[in-house]
Amino acid sequence: MGSADYVYPATNVECSHRVAIPPPQPFVKSLKYNLKETFFPDDPLRQFKNQPTSRRFVLGLKYFFPIFDWAPSYTFDLLKSDFIAGITIASLAIPQGISYAKLANLPPILGLYSSFIPPLVYAMMGSSRDLAVGTVAVASLLTASLLGNEVNANENPKLYLHLAFTATFFAGAFQASLGLLRLGFIVDFLSHATIIGFMAGAATVVILQQLKGILGLEHFTHSTDLVSVMRSVFSQTHQWRWESAALGFSFLVFLLVTRYFSKRKPKFFWVSAMAPLTSVILGSLLVYLTHAEKHGVQVIGYLKKGLNPPSFADLVLVSPYLSTAIKTGIITGVIALAEGIAVGRSFAMFKNYHIDGNKEMIAFGTMNIVGSCTSCYLTTGPFSRSAVNFNAGCKTAVSNIVMALAVMVTLLFLTPLFHYTPLVVLSSIIIGAMLGLIDYEAAIHLWTVDKFDFIVCMSAYAGVVFGSVEIGLVVAVAISLLRVLLFVARPKTYILGNIPDTMIYRNVEQYTNSNTVPGVLILEIDAPIYFANASYLRERIARWVDEEEDRLKTSGETSLQYVILDMGAVGNIDTSGISMLEEVKKVMDRRELKLVLANPGAEVMKKLNKSKLIDKIGQEWIYLTVGEAVGACNFLLHTCKPDPLKEESEAHNKV
Repeated sequence: MGSADYVYPATNVECSHRVAIPPPQPFVKSLKYNLKETFFPDDPLRQFKNQPTSRRFVLGLKYFFPIFDWAPSYTFDLLKSDFIAGITIASLAIPQGISYAKLANLPPILGLYSSFIPPLVYAMMGSSRDLAVGTVAVASLLTASLLGNEVNANENPKLYLHLAFTATFFAGAFQASLGLLRLGFIVDFLSHATIIGFMAGAATVVILQQLKGILGLEHFTHSTDLVSVMRSVFSQTHQWRWESAALGFSFLVFLLVTRYFSKRKPKFFWVSAMAPLTSVILGSLLVYLTHAEKHGVQVIGYLKKGLNPPSFADLVLVSPYLSTAIKTGIITGVIALAEGIAVGRSFAMFKNYHIDGNKEMIAFGTMNIVGSCTSCYLTTGPFSRSAVNFNAGCKTAVSNIVMALAVMVTLLFLTPLFHYTPLVVLSSIIIGAMLGLIDYEAAIHLWTVDKFDFIVCMSAYAGVVFGSVEIGLVVAVAISLLRVLLFVARPKTYILGNIPDTMIYRNVEQYTNSNTVPGVLILEIDAPIYFANASYLRERIARWVDEEEDRLKTSGETSLQYVILDMGAVGNIDTSGISMLEEVKKVMDRRELKLVLANPGAEVMKKLNKSKLIDKIGQEWIYLTVGEAVGACNFLLHTCKPDPLKEESEAHNKV
């Protein structure tokens, strides 16, 4: 590389600005500030400052119940849009609710119950205008998988049902607690890549499970992995029913064609939205007219009329099943929360408004707690239903209220009409919805942008498909956490060079035209220094110094005199990091090199000052910028006489 010589007058070096040490802060004040930054980054209490008590009460009510904020300005024009959207999503919610309840091994009527009460609660407490609340396939599958490991839904349906209510209660309590305690960042450990892989894997498993309904099989494996499902399917070839398969594939083709048409013609979004309910009506009429139920086509059967019965007394809060309900609730609650918030934020971005993640958690948690006490199981904001709501032109959460009222009418008067609905149609509806969750384009994008994220995605997918839903989730989260640990434990370090004709120093690998400074090695540490990476950084710095000295000896350039550490990206440092810097300082002293620090932040300077490391390094060797540090080192290189002992030692080494 070339060289950059900057000769600074002594007056400039002496008068340069020194790095300030932050004034000491009382422990309580410092702790309060750190807690605020961790749990209240959005400062939700700001609106309450300097307000009278009555005003604070009103603001608090609007914070927890946003409906009181927008309802006074609600207009008839908004109602027209929300009414159309609500009726549209109701046509999707009714068949999907019944389908997903069957997927969870629960009575079909619970799917309708869960599309009545929870949307009403969310309409009052949710901050998203576009989220359409209801049951989802992935949470339904998780419920069936986790509870099914402990209780057989066919052998003990009453206990299984009560455990589903209990798991929903704990899911809601967990979700609301995260929101109230401002712990929403926990959900962020489910990375985008993890969710893509997990959702695709769960969708694949759900599709495989529907082979039971498509083929008209009465006995099927309780396992969800690919091998077990394929073994169960092909070991019962003699029991396959062509009538059921023909009906199922016909409706699946109908659903896929309508979806394709709606994608090509966005104005006709309602065609795809109405397709599931149309399939249910046509399938029911076909079975009723042909008496197909007598020829192997299974039907839903009797659905009880009436609104949600109370279920608070049904919650199982005693051993030995309490731990199962809690585990199921937490796992399904996290997944439902991640999906609901991600969907809500996506549509909020399209319409350029903001939703409060912690407020959403409280809303989700409350609606699931209330739902568990009113014969509902886990609900969230599914993407498919919310997309229909968005495309239907919804303006506010009133669309959820309209949907809930439509479901209420169905529960009161129309449930007998679903008696002849064939299960194979429900299987077709589920398969059609699940195919939309296998986002192969997103996986290809991950491969293009970040190979590690692609590995995380495919690990989650493989874990779900070849293991179980729980294994896939654990594998995905474990790999994501491993990546976080690698970022912390193995931070990047770079050699910096000077960009010609400037005072700017950048990574020499990124900026190939940059020049190294003779006699000076400039290293950038690109992460906070903690116990997890202190040893690695010490060894890496030593290796950079060795490599630089070897390069200088080979090229015959000026011997290395100074090592500058650019601390601009070091946001914090702990005691292990301070010990590491002390060791680096001692190593540099033994090698007759001068350690120089550039651009340390406030937290770093505070820790260095308290540990007395500033005195050991020397305040005069800590600079505001890399440019100042290089200028000082260049000035000393050109004005100070070289050390004869060091020159003699280097000459001896060459011999």
